[in-house]
Amino acid sequence: MVVAGDFKNGITFDMDGQVMQVIEFQHVKPGKGAAFVRTKLRNVITGAVIEKTFSPTDKYQDAHIERKEMQYLYNDGDLYYFMDMESYEQVPIGQDLIGDNFKFVKEEMICKINSYKDKPFAVEPPMFVVLEVVDTEPGVRGDTATGATKNATVETGAVIRVPLFINQGDKLKIDTRTSEYLERA
Repeated sequence: MVVAGDFKNGITFDMDGQVMQVIEFQHVKPGKGAAFVRTKLRNVITGAVIEKTFSPTDKYQDAHIERKEMQYLYNDGDLYYFMDMESYEQVPIGQDLIGDNFKFVKEEMICKINSYKDKPFAVEPPMFVVLEVVDTEPGVRGDTATGATKNATVETGAVIRVPLFINQGDKLKIDTRTSEYLERA
């Protein structure tokens, strides 16, 4: 059981049949009246964010989320196939559970599959990936004083902004959370 007075960032619990994760919390003790806990919660299944206040004595059932590393194999239309690295079982996951940052994942990369009660609800790609630039315009010499950037297409088809000195064939380290170029690899 989770007591609202003990909320911390990242705790997951079952509230009215929905799995919620605490994003922010604040214990408030006003000068007059009872104390309360102000929170910002994310529904881990739908991704919706709500704000809610609780009495510090409210109790909720723990929700244990399983995070399992699986290897991305291929996609077939709107199904993406992942392989369990221990049992070698292939698991199909629908495109609706694949996030925008999945555009940086290529075949054979290891991803984390989040599931609740053996039902997957999200796919987390690796935080950092190394990809090769397949198409970009050549940089113009002398146009670097302003920190200018240009578009570059990487081998997965994703387009990111890169500095002017990046050329076709360069390997780049990319942060999948922010879709930003970090450095040459």
